[in-house]
Amino acid sequence: MNLLDKEIKLALHDGLAIPAHPLALDAGRKLDERRQRGLTRYYIASGAGGVAVGVHSTQFEIRDKKIGLLEPVLRIAMEEIHAAQLSRPFVKVAGIVGPTDQAIAEAQLAASLGYDLGLLSAGGLGHWSESDLIKRAERVAEYIPLFGFYLQPSAGGRLLSHSFWRDFADIPNVHAIKMAPFNRYQSLDVIRAVLSADRFEDIALYTGNDDNIVADLLTTYRLWVNGRYREKQIVGGLLGHWAVWTQKAVELLEDIKRCKLVGSPSVSELLTLGVQVTDVNAAIFDPHHQFHGCIPGIHEILRRQGLLEGRWCLNPSEELSPGQMEEIDRVCRDYPHLSDDDFVRQYLEKFLAE
Repeated sequence: MNLLDKEIKLALHDGLAIPAHPLALDAGRKLDERRQRGLTRYYIASGAGGVAVGVHSTQFEIRDKKIGLLEPVLRIAMEEIHAAQLSRPFVKVAGIVGPTDQAIAEAQLAASLGYDLGLLSAGGLGHWSESDLIKRAERVAEYIPLFGFYLQPSAGGRLLSHSFWRDFADIPNVHAIKMAPFNRYQSLDVIRAVLSADRFEDIALYTGNDDNIVADLLTTYRLWVNGRYREKQIVGGLLGHWAVWTQKAVELLEDIKRCKLVGSPSVSELLTLGVQVTDVNAAIFDPHHQFHGCIPGIHEILRRQGLLEGRWCLNPSEELSPGQMEEIDRVCRDYPHLSDDDFVRQYLEKFLAE
C-alpha cells in the first residue's frame, strides 16, 4: 500500500489552496503543451499549496482512447513541479474516475508518476450501490492515498448518504475529503460522518463549495459525538474557482487563517468578501444554466490574462451560455481587488517560455 508522505500530510492538514488544473487547447482542440506548462508554472508561482490534475476542470474527456490525454497532462504537471525545485511541500492530486478496474489503473498511473493522492469521484456511477462504491474505494486505496470527493449532481456527481461517508472515513488510506455538493445539508452529512469516525483527526476537510468558500473556511464545526463535543474545521480548498486569480485566492486563504488566529482581518470583513467571491463564481461557473458554461468560464478568465489562447474545450458544444460573457465582464469590472491580472502580466512571459 502506498502511504502518504509525512510532510505532505502535515501541509494538507495545515490547509492549502489547491487549484483544479484546466486543460490548454489550441484552435484545433489539440493539447497546447506550452500553455499547459504555463498554467502549472502560474499555479506554483502564485503560492498554491498543490494542484489537482485530471479532474473535472481538466475535462473528463481526456480519458477517451481517441483523445488519450490523461497520461500526458498528468506527466506534464509533474515535470513542471520537479523543474520548479520547490523548498516547500507541494501536494500533487490526480483525479480518478470510472469503475473499479479503470479507477485502479488510473491510481497506478498517478502513483507511478509521483502523485501524492487520488481524488476519487463517483461520477458516472449513479447506478452503483453505496456498498459497491465503498468496496471500490477500498480497492483503489491499496494503490494510492485517497482524497474523497462529494461532487454535486449538476456536474455529474450523485447524492451520497451520511452512512456512506461514515464508512468511507473508516478506510485507513483516506486522508482528505473535498465537499462540493453546493448544499449545506449534504456538506454537513460529510462533516458529521468524519467527526463520528475513530479516524476523524486523520482526515483533512476541504471545500469544493464554490458558492460558499469563505464561510466554509471560517467555520468551526462542533458536534456532539459519543458523549462529548468534537470539533473540526475545513482547512483549505480544492477548487475549480481557484484555477483563476490564484494568487489572490492564496492571499484569501492566508487572511482567513490569520483571522482565526488573531482576529484580523475581521470575520465581518471576510464574509463581505465571501459574498463577492460567490458573485464572481456565479458569473464564471454559470449556475443559472446548470453549470453548462463552467469550464469555458474558467478558460475565458485565463484567456483574458493571456495564459490561454482561447476558450476551446474538447467537446465543441461546451461554450459560454447566453449572457455569461456579460456577467464575466461585470464581475471583472466590479471586483478588481479579487483579480491577479497585474501579477500574471508581470510574469506571463516567464510562464509561457519554451
